[in-house]
Amino acid sequence: MLSYDGLTGDLLKAELRPGNVYTKVEKPYGKLTHLYTFIVTNMECIAEDVIRFYCKRGTMENFIKESKLGFHMDAMSSSGMMVNANKLQISVLTYNLFNWFRRLVLPVTMRKLQIDTLRLKLIKIAVRVVRSARYITFKLCSSCPYRTEFYEVMKNITQLQVKLE
Repeated sequence: MLSYDGLTGDLLKAELRPGNVYTKVEKPYGKLTHLYTFIVTNMECIAEDVIRFYCKRGTMENFIKESKLGFHMDAMSSSGMMVNANKLQISVLTYNLFNWFRRLVLPVTMRKLQIDTLRLKLIKIAVRVVRSARYITFKLCSSCPYRTEFYEVMKNITQLQVKLE
């Protein structure tokens, strides 16, 4: 195997090290084709353990990506350490509140969505607020594609039981 050094223009020889190749084959329900996942590693384990390890690692990387993209935990805008520390703590608090919101309020079909998708589907929608003597009513347009999910979220919020001590 050869690699190219962009600085000097030389071809470099890379070492080939022995490794184990694991293959995960899935056939999703209703699909005609199989999904193949190949993992090359030097881990010496049972195949199921290696696949489980790398799937959990991928899930963790998705959490990190969501925290960076959805909650801007990677952008520290100040040169002062105290300001950046406070901004990071607020971002972590927001992330945790969102995860509680996801688990307690969202419909089951929407619990795996990332924050950017939920913003588009539930928060950034046009609604008319109608206030009467007793109630505040949200009126969505008739063509809103996530109307039932929005009303289910609102119903779940009203059914939350707050226990203050």
